[in-house]
This record gives sequence, C-alpha cells and structure tokens, in this order.
Amino acid sequence: MENVFDAKDAQNYINRINNLVEGTHGLWGKMMVDQMLAHCCVSYEMVYEPEKHKKPGAIAKFILKNFVKPKVVGEKGYSRDSPTAPQFMIVGRRDFEEEKKRLIGYIQKTQQLGAAAFDGKESFSFGKLKSHEWNNMFAKHLNHHLSQFGV
Repeated sequence: MENVFDAKDAQNYINRINNLVEGTHGLWGKMMVDQMLAHCCVSYEMVYEPEKHKKPGAIAKFILKNFVKPKVVGEKGYSRDSPTAPQFMIVGRRDFEEEKKRLIGYIQKTQQLGAAAFDGKESFSFGKLKSHEWNNMFAKHLNHHLSQFGV
C-alpha cells in the first residue's frame, strides 16, 4: 500500500487526480467525478475542518470502533460496491476544479505534516489511530475512487 506521508507517493496521487477531467466517467457506481472528489475530501474535512460534520453519538461510535474500523484501517482494499456512510454522501453536483484543488491541498497538507503528526491522533469515528492506520484509511479510499474513475 502506498504511504500518503511519503512525498513520492503523495505526488503519485496528485498525478492521478490531475489525469481526471470534468467528463471522466466512473467504471462503476453512481457518482459523477466532481462528486467523487468532494466525497474523498470528507475524510480530510473530518481531520482539518471537524466543525463541518456532526460527531457520531456514543452508540454509533461503539459500532464504528468495533465493527467498521477494522475494515477501514486494515490492509484489505474496498470492494466495488462497499457501502457509504451517510456523512460521505454527496448530493448534487460540485465544482470540479474546486473539488480537485481541495483534495490535492488536503493530500499535500497530510504529507507535509507527516506520520508523526497522526500517530495517536483522534479519529472522528474510530478513536485514536496509529499513523499506519491513518495511512491505510486515506490510501485505500483514494485508491478505491481513483481506480473507480480509471486513473
């Protein structure tokens, strides 16, 4: 798995994103390319702009930590039709260039902060994560959706 904290790997993601155009169609799923970019930004918003999202309640957090977390932070990639959490649903169209710019900015910021900044950092949904768990979560999500759109 790629390392989002490594400059070369982060640049690889950026290059893949830059290969997208506004008319790029997904190979599966229902999202348009602008919605996919906005969807990918949600993971980073929860880190850098947490006020944008409602934190899960105690029962939801228990379920997330015990049943969802292993699938999200583990090594195994997502299947094509993996379910999407409600806060990741993007309704309506978005500005393609703006979402592209935001996602690239988040990837750059994450890489520049580095693994040490994420080791033991509290996740919105899963509690404290190790840096490799943060990496797996970010990398798997990016790979899944960039592959969905053929880049």
